Amino acid sequence: MKAVILAGGYAKRLWPITKHQPKQLLPVAGKAMIEYPLERIEVVKTIDESIISINAYFENNFREWFSKYQIRKKTKLVIEKTYSQREKLGSVGALGFLIKKLKFNSNLIVVAGDNLFEFSIREICAFFRKKKSPIIALYNIKNKNRIKGKYGVVEMGENNKIIGFKEKPRNPKTSLINIGCLILPRRDVKLISKYLEEGHNADTLGHFIGWLAKRKNVYGYIIDDPWFDIGSFESYNQANKYYREKRLNLLKERKLIIS
Repeated sequence: MKAVILAGGYAKRLWPITKHQPKQLLPVAGKAMIEYPLERIEVVKTIDESIISINAYFENNFREWFSKYQIRKKTKLVIEKTYSQREKLGSVGALGFLIKKLKFNSNLIVVAGDNLFEFSIREICAFFRKKKSPIIALYNIKNKNRIKGKYGVVEMGENNKIIGFKEKPRNPKTSLINIGCLILPRRDVKLISKYLEEGHNADTLGHFIGWLAKRKNVYGYIIDDPWFDIGSFESYNQANKYYREKRLNLLKERKLIIS
């Protein structure tokens, strides 16, 4: 299995702090945001390589970070030749670019590089092996008013099968949301190219998932662990607070064990 971390956006909602550095390299409790999903991926033995998809505008920023990061698994940067928000490929467009460039011939797990989460990648991969079908990670936000116009909303039937998907609805039917983690079997990776060739929305994974669920059995993996979508200063501050407290608690525990 290959892992793709999508980090090719321009994060204009977080300007000015993301005007000259990518959102995924912003510090969260003392380390770059992107290191959190990478650490979750690196412990999964069935994932043999990680690919970080970035844009050309922030290439130097990523290369500087990459030269210092202690890599535990085969990892590489792949550069999208875009330099502005207007030129960006979008999440699905970036995947299409990678498929064409790298000619994937394996199962694929795709993770949004600006989502911080505590759930186990190992466990969602085990769920994927059981279902042998596309899998998306879901979070029950429990408050429909917080969802309106912001997230991809999922309807789920028996055995966790996705029976409906709507990207950023004004009147969500459920409080289950897509959180930017998708697993595709090798046989279905090519459907990303088909989706793009048909001229569909290349910007967000949600549009592709909705399209895919009408053609394939897609299943949802619901998480209860903490999750942060870093799309605003509020969520960025919340993530910093959570991970600072987590780090402090770990230090306290280690001190007690040592003493």
